[in-house]
Amino acid sequence: MIEPRHHTWAIEGREIDRHVERRGRRHGFDRLTPASTALVVVDMTPFFVDQNPYALGCTAVISRLAEAVRTAGGVVAWTVPALVEPSTARREFLGDEVATRYASADTGGPIRRRLWPGFALDDDDIVVEKTRPSAFFPGSSDLHERLVGLGIDTIVACGTVANVCVEATVRDASALDYRPVIVADATAAATDAMLNATLRTVYRSFGDVRSADDLIRLLVDDGDQSATSPDTRRSIISSTSTSPDSRS
Repeated sequence: MIEPRHHTWAIEGREIDRHVERRGRRHGFDRLTPASTALVVVDMTPFFVDQNPYALGCTAVISRLAEAVRTAGGVVAWTVPALVEPSTARREFLGDEVATRYASADTGGPIRRRLWPGFALDDDDIVVEKTRPSAFFPGSSDLHERLVGLGIDTIVACGTVANVCVEATVRDASALDYRPVIVADATAAATDAMLNATLRTVYRSFGDVRSADDLIRLLVDDGDQSATSPDTRRSIISSTSTSPDSRS
């Protein structure tokens, strides 16, 4: 049995300064309209959660954020891996044993039961299988079409693994002209360094980075949080998920 752990995440002050100089504010998206916002939870299945203490540590934050999104009138979507026969290239890259293990992990049974059992799903939640790291990759799933049909323009992404499927999801969401936001304290990697590399890449080039508490405030208040003091902009923003307010 593993014990939950929480990442220490950080965005360097120089990255914040770079965006403030370009656009006049720290965050790319200062407002969320709940009705056009979807929380996309990536691959939080027993195969990934039960062997990664950081993923386990994210479960309570994800549950709280999902409930806040539902209450505000947004959409909650969950992605799980589909059973896909590993390609020749995949077997060559990973080796037969690992390629087969990953391809078949948590791919059997009813789709909703493939998620980590501690989550309480709502009947209106969307759950999709994906055949590629990102559910938004062409042909991977029908998530994009379903969200467009619901009028969604903002993707709030979280889950695991940060530097693989979550980052791929954010990149493809950006390519499809969504407003992507990654939830720093609801996203898990193998190490802090891996998570922070993804956060830097997303913040620099593809979307916004927020804490769960930040996002809940935006959903509840539809507030403008663009004001940031010079001292804050020049500092390194970091903390663990146990004190998310200190990251704002």
